[in-house]
Amino acid sequence: MARVRDSEGEDWGPAGNVPPRQSIVTIYGLYGGASGNWMSVASLVHLIGDLGIDEAAVRSAVSRLKRGGMLESKSRGRAAGYCLSEGAEAMLRNGRERIFQARRATLDEGWVLVVFSVPESDRAKRHTLRTELTRLGFGSVSSGVWIAPGHVHDEVEAMLARLHLRSYTDIFRSDYLSVAPDLADKVRTWWDTESLQALYVRFLATHRPVVERLERGETLSDAEAFAAHVRVLTDWRRLVYLDPGVARELLPVKWSGTEASEVFDELHARLAGPARRHVARVRSR
Repeated sequence: MARVRDSEGEDWGPAGNVPPRQSIVTIYGLYGGASGNWMSVASLVHLIGDLGIDEAAVRSAVSRLKRGGMLESKSRGRAAGYCLSEGAEAMLRNGRERIFQARRATLDEGWVLVVFSVPESDRAKRHTLRTELTRLGFGSVSSGVWIAPGHVHDEVEAMLARLHLRSYTDIFRSDYLSVAPDLADKVRTWWDTESLQALYVRFLATHRPVVERLERGETLSDAEAFAAHVRVLTDWRRLVYLDPGVARELLPVKWSGTEASEVFDELHARLAGPARRHVARVRSR
């Protein structure tokens, strides 16, 4: 299945069973803001342990995040810990709207085109640019021409400025002037919508049973709510960046993205409060 690995080649495995590194990013994104995006090593190990991940895997994931410029070592008093880097804070801040208010375009919205040319001597920047465009849901029209719905314009501008890649690109707003059925065919060549549909089906198979349990009146402990919340948000965070957000009329007839969005919204509403209580208790020890 396409795109099961993340931008660094890490295999996510089945839905709900995400790599430790991605779980740590989710935890900082959800709970780091209240303390200046800092968390002690002890709290982080405890919280990741609630997800069934052992301490050795946590330390390996933290090392990768430090090498990648996401986390920085910082102590508070006698407590060793980590905080988000400035770039990581900006990335998570810019991503909150996409995660919690995911948009689907309309047919009359138009498109944003990114045309880029990066010299061979800067091939690392070319790789970064392609990776980040993919992460924002862009599809590839050709090697140097990438496309997304028009509402992605502000996000791509912010990304190019943050990574100092704007000088390599030209950005256009555009309309597609051929007939709509042709556009639907084009969308299937620019994006792998079949694989994305399969990922949405896996998301529902993993997380819809939690909604059904809650609707039957079952209760979760705060620790269980925390684990379920981190898992669903981490899975959802990947999907909303893979999904280009194109108009529903251009997607396959069988499309599970809408139901997946409803499941995510329901679980976030039900789990956020008890999950936050659990994190507060862990961090106060």
